[in-house]
Amino acid sequence: MRSTLKFAVPLAVAALALGACGTKGGDTTTPAASGGAAACGNYKIGMFGALTGPNANLGIYIQNGVNLALDDYNKKHADCKVTLENYDSQGDPTQAPALAKKAIDDKKVVGIVGPAFSGESKAADPAFNEAGLVTITPSATNPKLADNGWKTFFRALGNDATQGPAAAKYIKDTLKSTKTFVIDDASEYGKGLADIVRQDLGSQVVGNDTIQQKQTDFSASVTKVTSSGADALFFGGYSPEAAPMIKQLRDAGWKGTFVVADGVKDQSFIDNAKEAAEGTIITCPCVPPDVAPAFQAAYKAKYNEDPNTYSGEGYDSATILLDGIAAGKDRASMVDFVKAYDKKGVTKQLKFDAKGESADIKVFAYKVENGKIVSVGEIK
Repeated sequence: MRSTLKFAVPLAVAALALGACGTKGGDTTTPAASGGAAACGNYKIGMFGALTGPNANLGIYIQNGVNLALDDYNKKHADCKVTLENYDSQGDPTQAPALAKKAIDDKKVVGIVGPAFSGESKAADPAFNEAGLVTITPSATNPKLADNGWKTFFRALGNDATQGPAAAKYIKDTLKSTKTFVIDDASEYGKGLADIVRQDLGSQVVGNDTIQQKQTDFSASVTKVTSSGADALFFGGYSPEAAPMIKQLRDAGWKGTFVVADGVKDQSFIDNAKEAAEGTIITCPCVPPDVAPAFQAAYKAKYNEDPNTYSGEGYDSATILLDGIAAGKDRASMVDFVKAYDKKGVTKQLKFDAKGESADIKVFAYKVENGKIVSVGEIK
C-alpha cells in the first residue's frame, strides 16, 4: 500500500532531475524562461488509471512514480510548475470514455500517463487520438493496442507478445513443466496474454478454463486443474482473483507451480493468499528496483518503501512529457516530440518505434519467497 510518510528528498532525486532535462538534440528552455511569467503555460499532465477499487495498488504505484518525476521537474522550474490531474478509472473500461472526455476538455492537459490497463486503453484511446492528446502507458500490455493506427499512442514497456512467450519459455525451460493448465479472466489483458501462452506451449497444455473478474468461488476450476494432472498453471488476470484461486487449489491438495504475470505483481496478492502464495512465479516487463539505484533511493526516501510494479515506468512516462513541456511543447506539438524522443530513463532507453511501441524491451521473472516478491532474473 502507499505510504503517507513524506521525507526530505535526498541528493539522489537531484541527480535524477538533472538527468531528466531535455532530450537528444532537444531545446530545454522552459516556456517561462523564454518569455517571462506571462508565457508560462500553467500546464498539467494527467494520470489515468485505477486509484481506488480492487486493483488500486497498481495505479498508485504508477502515480507515485509520476509524482516523483513532478517533484524533480518543479524544483528546477519553480517559476512555471506543472501540476498533476488524476483520472481515477477504478480499472473499469466503462468509465474510461467519460474520463477521457474530461481530460480532453481540460486544455491545460498536454499529455496523459496511462491509461494503465488494456481494457480502459481500448475504450479511451480512440478519443485521445481524435483529440490529438498524447498518451504514454506505463503498464497496458495488450499487443493489439498498437495496431489501431492511433498516432497519440505510446507504450513505455514491452507488450504481451513479448511477455507471453517469455512466460511460456520459463514454464518449459526453467520449471520443466510438461503438463500446463491455462486459465484467463476474460479481460482484454488476461485473455490476450493467456492466449499467447496457450499458443506458445502448444500440445503441453492439458486444459483450459475461463473465470470472471470479481469471482470468488473457483471450485469448478480447481476440479479441472487437479483432475488434469497439470504440474503448472498459468493464470492471465489480476491479483483479486489470483489470491483466492491459488488458496483454493492448495486447499484441494494441488502441488504444481502457479505462474502469473504483471497483473498479479502486487503485495495484495501475498496478503490475501497468505502461505498459498509461496513459490508463485510472476513475469513482468518491468525492471527490479535495484536496476536503477538512484531512483530506488529517491523513491524510498519519499514513500518509505522500494519502487513497486511500474513505478519506474510511471516516472519515465511522466519525464518524457515533462521534457516536452520544458522544450516549449504544447498539446498539439507533443506528439512529434514524443515520437522523436531518444534518451536513457530509469528503466530503459526511452525510444519508440513507428507504432508507438518501446524500442527497448526486457521481461523479468519474479518469485514469491518468504512473503516477498523477489527478482530471479531477466528471461532471455
